[in-house]
Amino acid sequence: MVKIGASFKRVLLKISGESMMGSRDFGIDVDVVKSISAHLKSLIDMNVETAVVVGGGNIWRGSTAENAGMDRSTADYAGMLATVMNGLALQDGLEKAGVDTRTQTAITIQAIAEPYIRRRAIRHMEKGRVVIFVAGTGNPYVTTDTAAALRAIEIGADILLMAKNNVDGVYDSDPNLFDGANKYESLNYMEALNGRLGIMDSTALSLCMENDLPIRVFDLFAPGSLENIMNGESIGTFIGK
Repeated sequence: MVKIGASFKRVLLKISGESMMGSRDFGIDVDVVKSISAHLKSLIDMNVETAVVVGGGNIWRGSTAENAGMDRSTADYAGMLATVMNGLALQDGLEKAGVDTRTQTAITIQAIAEPYIRRRAIRHMEKGRVVIFVAGTGNPYVTTDTAAALRAIEIGADILLMAKNNVDGVYDSDPNLFDGANKYESLNYMEALNGRLGIMDSTALSLCMENDLPIRVFDLFAPGSLENIMNGESIGTFIGK
């Protein structure tokens, strides 16, 4: 297991679709994409092999569509396409920042992205490219949190970085709603599971626990957050054994 304060050779960053909105109510904020790209470039500059899983909630939420009467599988497939849109936007932002990038998709869209191939993804990272994984796992009923955990395990990431938007870790209640919310500096997997703290879905958390994949939950937009984590600082909340 990678301990708190260790340096990391390979990481996977999970970005929610909502993080891409900025102050908008919907869609993609170009300035936010530039900011995320700059954060990711800092990892490449530190020679950290970097992969990203991006959600699609800023464009489409399958659960909302299902509640409105849409078939769940169809709604989830539409959500996968939303993650592809976000991945392409992030790819463009990274390339404009001077970072070589490859997007790999779990559903075949040959004209715009590579198919997901584990060994190819690892080789891209070894060459200093950021790899963006889109379309979740390619299966309905599976969240992008679970896709992030699965891809992190598959590529041998040292840690799963769960980027939050304006929340600097895990709290016992929503800090944006309750002034007295208490932040956890660290949790073990069972505490995180049993506490139902909204960190990620239980399938994703169980995957991390079963494979000893540590997690750090942090505010992506806090200045220097990723660099500080790479330098061994205790940013956000650590989840592990």
